[in-house]
Amino acid sequence: MAAFKTLDNLNDITGKRVLVRVDLNVPVKDGKVTDTTRIERVAPTILELSQKGAKVILLAHFGRPKDGPSPDLSLGLIVPAVEEVLDHAVLFASDCIGVSAADAVAKMSNGDILLLENTRFHKNEEKNEADFTKALAANGDIYVNDAFSAAHRAHSSTEGLAQLLPAYAGRTMQAELEALEKGLGNPVRPVVAIVGGAKVSTKIDLLMNLVKKVDALVIGGGMANTFLAARGTNVGKSLCEHDLADTAKQIMIEAAASGCAIVLPEDGVIAREFKAGADNEVVAIEAIPADAMVLDVGPKSVEAINSWIGRATTLVWNGPLGAFEIAPFDAATVAVAKYAAECTKSGKLTSVAGGGDTVSALNHAGVTDDFTYVSTAGGAFLEWMEGKVLPGVAVLHGK
Repeated sequence: MAAFKTLDNLNDITGKRVLVRVDLNVPVKDGKVTDTTRIERVAPTILELSQKGAKVILLAHFGRPKDGPSPDLSLGLIVPAVEEVLDHAVLFASDCIGVSAADAVAKMSNGDILLLENTRFHKNEEKNEADFTKALAANGDIYVNDAFSAAHRAHSSTEGLAQLLPAYAGRTMQAELEALEKGLGNPVRPVVAIVGGAKVSTKIDLLMNLVKKVDALVIGGGMANTFLAARGTNVGKSLCEHDLADTAKQIMIEAAASGCAIVLPEDGVIAREFKAGADNEVVAIEAIPADAMVLDVGPKSVEAINSWIGRATTLVWNGPLGAFEIAPFDAATVAVAKYAAECTKSGKLTSVAGGGDTVSALNHAGVTDDFTYVSTAGGAFLEWMEGKVLPGVAVLHGK
């Protein structure tokens, strides 16, 4: 990975106007933020800049505005939560460009923190339109990107500003990039990847990229059924994309050519209905009844997966192994997550995980803090795993 500048490269920034792109796209219910995780992730960057005497100007989007400004998507709703997490007053401007933004910035004292209104209230943000980008840049001397989760978008606030101002990675962006480098960029082998979730169709690029980079690819969740069916196994009423059998076969061919082992379930937990506490049993994968569906991988499969993890030096994980939201079909995901956490804590494993369901599953297993790095970036994390160039990251390199 090419070098990128971090806050360590910023020297005297007292009085400097620092535009910081952050991810404040947090869940809100009845006007209250219900999960402050993303705010907590960017707090170290914001506070470090503030403590060094910079004028910290936050840029962020919130939701998906369709027709310009919308009161229910105003970042003004987020200010109290940001203040609480930072334990610092946060000023607010009613626009991210123009007179209101310029006036708010002009009134700032050193160390102040100002949140500008939702960048996506302007359609030109997502178009990365030159004049809009210049209008954003007019309020800053330095640009810091601390929003890896938005780095797969070439928007004005994620990519355009880095073309106009001296650009640096914030602490969260830095941690994410360093973790990803350890995960797939330049990993210590052997490398094992776990990919779960419902459908192969949403992760074809991901699987094709991974089989060329890892030593073993564990496939779980509903997508495992598609691979089993392609191999000739009767998967009963299990979730399965039978029309992707040829794609699954091609992935297995690519894996064989690259020396990557494909690890599929040896047994499964089956049920006749999908509900909590449903009658269930463990069967060999070749013995799935025609009227049943596989909702989790079984204990032999867990043993096999953990054996691979035990031999690995690096683990990359995206997606649960079963329907973890409903007991008892969370058992395999929890067992494997706990074993991976143990290996990580003992210093034998570098573990990098990400993707919405993955974060929820690791939280459910109570091991999130024990992994080397857990990304909350969602789409950006997936595109990185797919081997795609992320515009918001690429523009930071070599500047």
